[in-house]
Amino acid sequence: MASSYPQDCRYADSHEYVRAEADLVRVGITAFAVEQLGDIVFVELPDPGASINQGSGFGSVESVKAVEDLVAPISGTVEARNEAVLASPEELQNDPHGEGWLLLVRPSDPTQMDALMDAATYSAKVDGH
Repeated sequence: MASSYPQDCRYADSHEYVRAEADLVRVGITAFAVEQLGDIVFVELPDPGASINQGSGFGSVESVKAVEDLVAPISGTVEARNEAVLASPEELQNDPHGEGWLLLVRPSDPTQMDALMDAATYSAKVDGH
């Protein structure tokens, strides 16, 4: 079901995605991750100005089933976080690749995105499970 993973995003093994927007990168979690979590009840994100490092945790998503750590797909500085998702975590479930984004990041090394999976590769990985 490759259509559920936008072509303009790159994907991490840990189910976060990045979408380049001018000199910033929008970060979120994939529809697959949201589906695995079930009903999301709480989201924790870093404040604007915080640094995130590729491969390190930067927050968490809590569902009725589990708490999942969020892993940074790239390194950079948080420019904005999605306050709507913090206020209403269900927004994450409604539109994870759109209105349910998590962070807007100024990447410290934009080439890190090149190492992430494209939509077809990610789709094959998760739909094979």
